Amino acid sequence: MPSDAVLYQAAALCLTFPDDDFRARLPLLREAAPQLRGFADHAALTPPRELAAHYVEVFGPENRHSLYLSRWHGGDTRAHGMSLVCFKELYRAHGLEFTGEELPDFLPAVLEFTSRTGNLGLLTEYRTALDRLRARLADFGTPYASVLDAVCATLPTASGGRTVS
Repeated sequence: MPSDAVLYQAAALCLTFPDDDFRARLPLLREAAPQLRGFADHAALTPPRELAAHYVEVFGPENRHSLYLSRWHGGDTRAHGMSLVCFKELYRAHGLEFTGEELPDFLPAVLEFTSRTGNLGLLTEYRTALDRLRARLADFGTPYASVLDAVCATLPTASGGRTVS
């Protein structure tokens, strides 16, 4: 398991919709992942409705901040569908069955997978997408950019390779 497993799990939580469970876990998240304290403090100080509205503004379907990693490579094409199959097969190969409400390329799901298995393959494969998302979030001026900053700081630089094992 990577030494950054706790960070990946905490980042997964930060990038999901900020519901009551999220708010209840903020103190633990703040202590467990010091790299995310700035975001955790922001989330704790922001009124729940405002934080939820900001999440929808940032990650809603009409924006350019998709948390679905394979969309950064192939858009909504047949290749996107094949990518989703590959995500599910990789999860199964590690003894995990993807049952989430989201698609298997949803970044919080990928972060949780990485945290549980220690397999950095998906994050490494989609490093360029993570960098592009991080840049767009920074340009947008959202605190969510700091979550991507922390994750990307743990990964090798983008290389253009697309293999995952």
